[in-house]
Amino acid sequence: MAEERKMETGDHQLSLKKREELRLTGVLNVESFDDQEIIVDTNAGGLIIRGEDLHIGQLNLEAGNLAVHGFVDTLQYTGESMGKRSRGLFGKLFK
Repeated sequence: MAEERKMETGDHQLSLKKREELRLTGVLNVESFDDQEIIVDTNAGGLIIRGEDLHIGQLNLEAGNLAVHGFVDTLQYTGESMGKRSRGLFGKLFK
């Protein structure tokens, strides 16, 4: 079971201050974003950030850093890359 949870190597950290300032490391890509939901790929798997008045304050994909401001309501890991997940769905639909 531990092997199933093993993701890409690299550092991934998450810091949330007063549910209003979220900082992430190990970010590989931002799949989508709006003021209520941000979906990112990290080296620990896909991460869905939900809340209110969310906006990206800083994004540096070369360094793998992301800063989000707004009220964070939910942080949910999907366990797999969001890009792989969407390709799988479209692959099944358009086969």
